[in-house]
Amino acid sequence: MPLDGTATERHFTPKELAALWHLDESTIRRMFIDEPGVMVYGKERRKDGRRDYLTLRIPASVVERVHLKRCRKAS
Repeated sequence: MPLDGTATERHFTPKELAALWHLDESTIRRMFIDEPGVMVYGKERRKDGRRDYLTLRIPASVVERVHLKRCRKAS
């Protein structure tokens, strides 16, 4: 299966994007958690009563796509 380049491109942490975009890290997590192409790993819906912990790595192409989608076009 050929690679589309996403695996080797720059991946951002939510903390890095939060600093770049001057937003809270939790806002970045909410924006990207369900976005296609974002690498998510960790335990979700834990049964031991402890909080979920998911690590996100966001490819630069996904950052660009979300940025374009959320920017308002000048009229």
